[in-house]
Amino acid sequence: MTFSSTLALELSQILTYAPLTPLAFALAIRYPVQRGNWISRSSLHLAAGVVFSVAHITMRALTPYGTWDAHAGKWVSAIWDSQAHAFRIKWPVFQTLFYGNVVDDIMFTYVPIIVAGHAVSYYQRFRARELRSSQLEVQLATAHLAALKSQLQPHFLFNTLHSITALMHTDVRAADSMMARLSDLLRMSLDSSAQITTLSHELEFVGGYLEIEKIRFSDRLKVVLDIAPDTLDAEVPHLLLQPLVENAVRHGVSRLSSQGEIRISASHDEQNLHLYITDNGPGLAEFPDHPAREGIGLSATRERLRTLYGEDQSIEIKNAPEGGVEVHLKLPFRPVARPMDMQGIESMSAQSPEQG
Repeated sequence: MTFSSTLALELSQILTYAPLTPLAFALAIRYPVQRGNWISRSSLHLAAGVVFSVAHITMRALTPYGTWDAHAGKWVSAIWDSQAHAFRIKWPVFQTLFYGNVVDDIMFTYVPIIVAGHAVSYYQRFRARELRSSQLEVQLATAHLAALKSQLQPHFLFNTLHSITALMHTDVRAADSMMARLSDLLRMSLDSSAQITTLSHELEFVGGYLEIEKIRFSDRLKVVLDIAPDTLDAEVPHLLLQPLVENAVRHGVSRLSSQGEIRISASHDEQNLHLYITDNGPGLAEFPDHPAREGIGLSATRERLRTLYGEDQSIEIKNAPEGGVEVHLKLPFRPVARPMDMQGIESMSAQSPEQG
C-alpha cells in the first residue's frame, strides 16, 4: 500500500466518528449517569453505544475503504459495486465489520466521549451551584445589613424623640426647633436607601444630629471636627457615626456639669481609614458593673462592619489619655472616584477665596 492509500484508509476510519461525536456528547449531557439511576442510564448508554457503532460502520462502508476485496486485491465500498456501477449492500461484509469494530467503537470511542460529556456536565452543575450559593450569600448579607440598619433608624428616632419630650416641659421653642431638625434628618435617612455612602455625607448627617443635641445642651456641647480633606470621599456605611456619637453624648457629655466636647477625627494610611470619636466625659471607669455591656447602636455597628468587611475592620473603645472615652474605627480605605469636571469645579472653588 502506498502512503496516500494508507492515509485515506485511516481517515475513513477516524473521520467518520466526527459527525457522531456531538450527538454522543449531547446524549451524555442530557442523560448523565448518577447514583440513583446508574442501572437504567448505563443500559441506555450501552444501547446508544451499539447504535453509535452501527452508524460508524455504515458511514465507513460508504467510503471507498469500507472492506478489503481479496479477489480484487484492493479496498472497496461495502455498498457500491464499482464494476456494475450500482448500489449493492453486502450483508456479510456488514456483519464482519460489526463484529470486528463494535467493541473498539464502544470502549475506546463512545465511552471516552461519554466520560468527557459527564465531566463537562458535572463542571457546569458545580459552577451553577457555586453561583447560586454566592447569590444566596449576597442576598443573605444584604438582608442582614438591611435588618441591622432598620434597627439603627428607630433606635435613633426613639432616643431623639425622648430628648424632645423631656425638653417640651422646659423649653417649647427649643423642642419645636428640635422637631424641625429631626424631620430633616429623617428625610436624609429615608432618601439614602444604600448601605454605603461617603464620609462627607455621613458627617453631614451627624452634623444635623449634633445640632439637635446642641439645642438640648445649649452652650454645654462643643463639637470639634478634625477631618483630613482626602478622606471626605472615602466609602463608609450609612449611619456609622451617629450611634457612636449618640453614645458619646449620652454616656459622656450628659454626665458633665461643665462644658462637654465631642471630637470627630478622620485620617487614613495606604490601606485603612481611621475614624475617632472622642468625648471628655467620665470615661469607662464610671461603669465598673457593666464594662462590656453594649447597646443596640454599638452592637449593630459591630455586626454591620463585620458583615461588610470581615476581618478587615475593628472597633476599639478605650479611655482617652486626656479623659473621657475614645472610639477608634478602622475599615478599608476606599475613596469614591469623582468625575474630572467635578474635581475641577471644586478646585476652582477652593482657590477663589485666596485669589479674592
